[in-house]
Amino acid sequence: MTQHAHAAAPEADRPVVGSYPTYEGAQRAVDFLSDSHFPVERTAIVGSDLRMVETVLGRLTRGKAALAGAGTGAWFGLLIGLLLSVFAAGGHAVLILMLSGLVYGALFGAVFGFASHAFSGGGRDFSSRSRIVAARYDVVADTEVSEDARNQLIKLGWRES
Repeated sequence: MTQHAHAAAPEADRPVVGSYPTYEGAQRAVDFLSDSHFPVERTAIVGSDLRMVETVLGRLTRGKAALAGAGTGAWFGLLIGLLLSVFAAGGHAVLILMLSGLVYGALFGAVFGFASHAFSGGGRDFSSRSRIVAARYDVVADTEVSEDARNQLIKLGWRES
């Protein structure tokens, strides 16, 4: 079988060789298999019982929205200035283009951030960070090598939890 055929195998149909409460635990198990020269390209880590966790970072005011917009705009403006500087003749013109891009980007970003928050009508007055987490992480392996993987993990002291 080619390497592509192994990668195409559906993870749900593969036997579980270890189950862990955290992604880091499953990752360490696969790393130990790799250190034991096990063909880790025939394994996968499958998260089960997924949920989205949104961590609220704080209140979002128009000022904070403008400041965040200014930061994003400054980076974008600096990038545009850098790209335009490729066509500039001389070091002085490059500096002017990059500084202009930074300033105008920050200005337009602040205006856009302020306006978008003001027009949202207070529908979302907080900032947050979202991530997907799983209740359990299973290490699965191709059927032909699953027993060997399970034995390696037991030998290394990585038991299911």
